Amino acid sequence: MKVFTLNEANEMLGQVRPRILRLQKLHAYLQKQRAAAQQAAANAVKGGGGMADGGLYVARLLEFSELNRTIIDSGIQIKDYTRGLIDFPAWREDRIVLLCWQLGEGDEIEWWHDEEAGFAGRQRL
Repeated sequence: MKVFTLNEANEMLGQVRPRILRLQKLHAYLQKQRAAAQQAAANAVKGGGGMADGGLYVARLLEFSELNRTIIDSGIQIKDYTRGLIDFPAWREDRIVLLCWQLGEGDEIEWWHDEEAGFAGRQRL
């Protein structure tokens, strides 16, 4: 697990914000197309299949997967695609905590929480 300092996490925000925004939009598209994709998959088992804009769906699914992997591989934890909520593991005192940020918040991280507490346990830095 990568552990960030507050400064490192804040520096990463400039790079990760547009990626999280894109991931959020891709997630919304994929969720909207979910029923059609499931129906196409079910029809494929019966020898038919396909869906309107199936090529676009697959392209966006691949983009989502690659972008998601890039973010996770950087050490950032994605907690909620809809809200654009991410966490950066960090040391605080003698334990690992999560520096918490979501789309719509400022240019610097202002919140943290214990790993078990989740978003509801956020506290100001």
